Amino acid sequence: MNRPQLYLREVFRRFDVPLAKDDRYSDAHLAFLRTVVFLRTLNIAEDRLRDLWHLEKKLLQLLHVDSAGSPTWFLDACGLTSHPRRRLLLTNFDLGFALPARAVQLGLNLAEKLLELFAGKEMGEDAIRVLGESLKLHHAICADVVAERPHVISANRWARRFK
Repeated sequence: MNRPQLYLREVFRRFDVPLAKDDRYSDAHLAFLRTVVFLRTLNIAEDRLRDLWHLEKKLLQLLHVDSAGSPTWFLDACGLTSHPRRRLLLTNFDLGFALPARAVQLGLNLAEKLLELFAGKEMGEDAIRVLGESLKLHHAICADVVAERPHVISANRWARRFK
């Protein structure tokens, strides 16, 4: 990714992603890093990416994806390529419907049982509300990427003279 290892480790730290003890990361870790580096290259502010990251993780927790047993449950879908329009931007989780939709399958529960005494909705958390916030930020970031794309193309053409 043409970035120093220290920079990449700091990205993991700032996004609260567990570091591999032997500095050998899974393909999902690398796909996540690639996404963040690409978006940063396209001038998307890291604080906006972290906000989206936390919203996506919260949505996945409300859908009980976090109870799948994997310590990196929020990264496990990174790098997968099927159904790209149904995937969240950073976690790359397939929601099962196209992202312009503002709905989520009610009652969707990927866990065998709730770990809390009360359901999330009764505690004031609502998957549809979190999805709406996530989609709003997702669309804003996508609009910024589209706006930045012509500049990146021009810069790439300009940089070719430095062979």
